[in-house]
Amino acid sequence: MSALPIGPGGTDADVDRVRDRLAARPGELTPHRVAEALRETGRPVGDATVLAVYESLRRDVVGAGPLEPLLRLPGVTDVLVNGPDAVHLDRGAGLELTAVRFPDDTAVRRLAQRLAAAAGRRLDDATPYADVRLADGTRFHAVLSPVSRPGTVVSLRVPRREHFSLEELVRRHALSPEGGRLLEAVVAARLAFLVSGGTGTGKTTLLAALLSAVPPGERLVLVEDSSELRPAHPHVVGLEGRPANVEGAGAIDVRTLVRQALRMRPDRLVVGEVRGGEVVDLLAALNTGHEGGCGTLHANSAADVPARVEALALAAGLDRAAAHGQLASGIDLVLHLVRGRDGVRRLREVALPRREPDGLVVMETAVSFEPGGRSRTGPGADRLGDLLDRST
Repeated sequence: MSALPIGPGGTDADVDRVRDRLAARPGELTPHRVAEALRETGRPVGDATVLAVYESLRRDVVGAGPLEPLLRLPGVTDVLVNGPDAVHLDRGAGLELTAVRFPDDTAVRRLAQRLAAAAGRRLDDATPYADVRLADGTRFHAVLSPVSRPGTVVSLRVPRREHFSLEELVRRHALSPEGGRLLEAVVAARLAFLVSGGTGTGKTTLLAALLSAVPPGERLVLVEDSSELRPAHPHVVGLEGRPANVEGAGAIDVRTLVRQALRMRPDRLVVGEVRGGEVVDLLAALNTGHEGGCGTLHANSAADVPARVEALALAAGLDRAAAHGQLASGIDLVLHLVRGRDGVRRLREVALPRREPDGLVVMETAVSFEPGGRSRTGPGADRLGDLLDRST
């Protein structure tokens, strides 16, 4: 909601006065009611003013309010609100500051609470944060001030409206042509893999593209904390976790859903993001004949994946030796993504787990990709070739 005049003869002060008057007499929001409320303030009422105030109020109660136009821009993946004076968006080339402004933090707070309430979640001083999926698939997260600064913080992750194929990722330079061919071979060979990377590196996008390349006769069962994967595939079954309601009941965690998925005859079991105890069940499944399983994992590098898996498994009750043993025998390779300084997300490395004499797993690079598209083979290249050959 811009702090500048909203239209000919209309200002944010007009909007606030009209909002107060309409709130005192609840009813449907219409231009006629807005015009009546404006007349009661003693303001001269013209059609342009009425329509400007009406549109501002309508945006405030429908969709994402003043953020709605940003969410509809082509290529937008994220819209980020850092208090009333800084709204950024990301179209795949880094963050961009927009011209959208809120009059004050109260307006940001009001929008955040309305969006949370629409998803059935409580957001107030007693529970000053919320993480939900909105009806259109947008991932919504908010933290109210003063817990956050410089004001209420809102993060909106826009669901991918188009299906990216591996070929499209090659055209967008996320993959080199060689990398694209390699990943096609990985999918065809039914190898089990993890897609690793930091936040915003494109893990979900790459995983969806890989799943879209799975033969149409296979059944994909997707398990996610918040549904984001949208592969272009004719046989997809999705299971989505659920947080507790306002009474603290009704939660369904990802680990429970992984166990349910194993009873649904998956040809490929997919965990959208491994972030907790579900890693134990996923590794167990991959060690009991479920080929081609996969998921994403937050990690700073491929070399950090064993330590990350170990930490998650330990928290779920699996000891260190068992965690490394399960990882070594259940996962064939790791695809690590990075986001360059140019803002482009790209495949950086393909690495294979190797078990050391002490039983711990280390990652061995098979091939790495430079920003210009050049590739370099590593010590794991021969093992990767063997894996692909044995599966043909």
